[in-house]
Amino acid sequence: MYTPIEKGRLLRSTILAGLAVASLSGAPVFAQDAEQIPEQAEDDAEPETSDRIVVTGSRIRRDGFNSEIPLDVFTADDAALEGNVDIADFLQSATVAAGSAQVTSATSSQFVQNGGTGVETLSLRGLGANRTLVLLNGRRAGPAGVRGGVSAFDLNVIPLAAIERVEVLKDGASSIYGSDAVAGVVNIITRQDEGGTIDGFISVPGDGAAEQYRLSGSYGWEFDRGGFRVTLDAFQQRELAQGDRDYFSCGEPYVFNNDGSRADLIDPRTGSYSCEDLYWGHVWVYDYAPFFGDGTTNLPLQRPRLIQYDYDGSLAANGLTPIGTSHANPFWFTAPTDDWFLVDPRVPEQRALVNYDHPFQDESSMVPETERYTVFADGHFDVTDSIELYGEALLNRRETYVNAYRQYWIYMYNGEDLWGAYPDPFAAGWGGMNELSPTPITDHNDSSVSIDYQRFVAGLRGDTLFGLDTWSWDMAFQVSRSEGEYWDQRIYADAIYDQYYRSGSCVGTLTSIRGAPCIDVDWLDPELLRGNVPDDVAEYAFGEETGRTVYDQRSFEAVASGEVFDLPAGAVAMALGVHYREDEINDTPGELTLSGNVWNSSVAGITAGSDTTEAIFGELSVPLLADSRFADSLELTVSGRYTDVESYGSGETYKVGLNWAVNDVVRLRATHGTSFRTPALFELYLSNQTGFLGQRTIDPCIDYAANLAANVISQRVADNCAADGLPDDMSGSGAAATIVTGGGFGVLDAETSEATNIGLVLTPRTINFRLSIDYYEIEVNDEVSRLGAPGIVGGCYNSEDFANEPLCDLFTRNSPTDPGPYLINTVRDSFININSQINRGVDINADYLHQFDFGDLSVNLSAAYQLEDKTDLLGGVVADFNGEGGDPKLVGDLSFTFVRNDWTAYWGMRYVGPTSNRQSYGNAAQTYVGQPVNYKLWTETTIYHNVSLQRTFGDWSARVGVSNVFDEHPPSVTAISGEYNTVGRSAFYSQYDWFGRRFFANIVRTF
Repeated sequence: MYTPIEKGRLLRSTILAGLAVASLSGAPVFAQDAEQIPEQAEDDAEPETSDRIVVTGSRIRRDGFNSEIPLDVFTADDAALEGNVDIADFLQSATVAAGSAQVTSATSSQFVQNGGTGVETLSLRGLGANRTLVLLNGRRAGPAGVRGGVSAFDLNVIPLAAIERVEVLKDGASSIYGSDAVAGVVNIITRQDEGGTIDGFISVPGDGAAEQYRLSGSYGWEFDRGGFRVTLDAFQQRELAQGDRDYFSCGEPYVFNNDGSRADLIDPRTGSYSCEDLYWGHVWVYDYAPFFGDGTTNLPLQRPRLIQYDYDGSLAANGLTPIGTSHANPFWFTAPTDDWFLVDPRVPEQRALVNYDHPFQDESSMVPETERYTVFADGHFDVTDSIELYGEALLNRRETYVNAYRQYWIYMYNGEDLWGAYPDPFAAGWGGMNELSPTPITDHNDSSVSIDYQRFVAGLRGDTLFGLDTWSWDMAFQVSRSEGEYWDQRIYADAIYDQYYRSGSCVGTLTSIRGAPCIDVDWLDPELLRGNVPDDVAEYAFGEETGRTVYDQRSFEAVASGEVFDLPAGAVAMALGVHYREDEINDTPGELTLSGNVWNSSVAGITAGSDTTEAIFGELSVPLLADSRFADSLELTVSGRYTDVESYGSGETYKVGLNWAVNDVVRLRATHGTSFRTPALFELYLSNQTGFLGQRTIDPCIDYAANLAANVISQRVADNCAADGLPDDMSGSGAAATIVTGGGFGVLDAETSEATNIGLVLTPRTINFRLSIDYYEIEVNDEVSRLGAPGIVGGCYNSEDFANEPLCDLFTRNSPTDPGPYLINTVRDSFININSQINRGVDINADYLHQFDFGDLSVNLSAAYQLEDKTDLLGGVVADFNGEGGDPKLVGDLSFTFVRNDWTAYWGMRYVGPTSNRQSYGNAAQTYVGQPVNYKLWTETTIYHNVSLQRTFGDWSARVGVSNVFDEHPPSVTAISGEYNTVGRSAFYSQYDWFGRRFFANIVRTF
């Protein structure tokens, strides 16, 4: 058995050896030439063959791509030109997806995402991966992932080496393909060519780390009555740690003075801007009474001071005086060997000395280490002259490892009114109900996933039906299975909670959940606070667990299509089909999670459920005009589908399309249709899970009198807080609120949606140029979603009808006499149906080809401009995300490709438009350490440049290139505002490149 490090070295060595052999065996060769203008729906050129084909978005075989639907087609070589190592990177940056946040391996390691760590999904139009249907060779592909939220296809399972092209339908198509095809359809089409290839790829960032390696081999055979192709692929993504890039490593506040200069504090120990990430090495001190006799008073549990341990006493050298080197009281303190200091974060010169940036943080994963191994095979055999047997097999294994760290804490109380008469920890100034909270830090927070994905297809298809040569048929049975394990390092809850309020030794007792022998932990040990955990404490407080997720999908589908009768303009074509599908999920979390023995993390039960879907569907294509005065051609398409789902019921969808070729220059197209999406299994059956959020994160009623005066909240919110009987100076300090999530079986309705597309296609006669402009509008009603605890509580207090607002029933508060009076206790954030989401915009695509005497130049432009992206929540609250962080209004791609003989040169530019969160932030005060400053609440236009050069030598080809030529970093924003997702000082969204400039090489041998 190899360790993960040894396996990584073995994979890298194998890939490097493959590239070395490729470079030394015969003459150097560069990648084969490919057509530089991909076929698209707008292409008016007739296909080279008269064979009818099935285009994504229709079940009817057609001549060419001249349909009424907006369709983008990308080839595998398009991705390789930019230095993309897999299909996920390429599709997530395409304009139809780049305008909204995508789930990538990086975002899934930083945030909890459906599908678990390392998952790569695709969301079209910002409507979510659950509303984007992914097909593999025209058939629905089962999802992969871990934990209870598995529902979407994971792009990790299919390697780029197996792909010929990807067709992206930018239109709803539930009437054609069923549930999930709300925002569009992605059809991944695998290679069918003969012969073989060996393909090696390396990408190396200029700043080190995050290297990518891929080695693949593929071979296809064709014989008299059939054919077969098999592809093998191995891939490794090495880790990008947070400290590997300076724009991620330090969470600078990034605030400014009126003159434009930085207002960030300077840490005198480093001479650099102070980092404000996660506190470490501290004991938080909460005091009701004057503290240390200095005459100052903290509000109850508000803005505590910090006792900070430092490694070498350097704080004293920077102007702070040690307040002790020992502590007389044996219960509260041991005798530390280092000085300890009182630090007040409200005082600028002291805040600059607060320890925020621990080495554990720099070692944590931004992009996790990932390895993938894939085998894909497909074949076909002519049973008779008109009937073909075919099959596919896909086997994929993915392993992803995440390095992480966290802070943990315990509370110690003093005050005879609630907790008994404990000895005072200080000689003076410590009275009433007071609290100490030591906050150790640990790197015992790593996680990993391993997923085995299997998919098998067996089918028959024929060129005649009932003796009719104009009809064809296709029927296939498919089964897929995702088996995943997820491993997590944990902190035992009973190791922490059993120590609360304890005034004596626990030795001789057993912990409340595990039944393990209890030990006395010196929570104020400076070494423990710094992250240097003694062995006995680590064994007592730390553990690990493994959960398991299985998702099975089985389906059968049969389709027949052909010509029905002739009209003057041509033959009327029809397609009819049936679909049957079974889905089943079983997610069993680890033992610690099931027993509730995980400290301050989500607790979940077993998620198990199944569903059955049955459907019948039909499509009709009617040629209305041909070669007439008003049109070269005018075609009407109509489709409909009846779906019955066991967990919900039945529903109908339809779609109508019109394709009008006015002449050979101008084409108009339009579609209007409905979609129907039943809740996914995890939305129905997700077991109750618990998590925690701080009061200030979710409660708009905290200190609402002052916040109203500062224009932080509206008058309506303040009035509703008062009507709820809450004090206007409520501090909000104290225990975090418990957030309970779960499925909505028996409560949720199916989503319905309407989608409209109107397009214009121009193909001038005199030049080789194409232009398409498409307007789209999608509205999803009764959208299944979780509002999030802030959305629930905020929606309640922002309601015009507060007394009858249903959101107010989803959370509870403590009573005035409870500990932590008025604090939010529990929020129920399960899946519910919200009102609607609407997304409108314009897509522009253009390409141009010019043939010079010395070579061919092709220019491709793709742009997407979003006009509206609004979500209407319950209670009349409308969230408008258009143009905000992660949701730029404009994205685009512009590329130039020049081909001369065996040489191909490529220059591509990817445009990400500016965003601004100034409006959502409103008139709230912009302050830092009590001083007025200016926040940077916007991101600039970001343009990434990619270049490559390739040459072909017979059977060999090679490509070298640079991605992100000018080393463009993610935009910097003010982290302390809370308006942007940030890591370090950088906006953290999928539109931006996290690696920096990188150099890549790709060598291919064909035979």
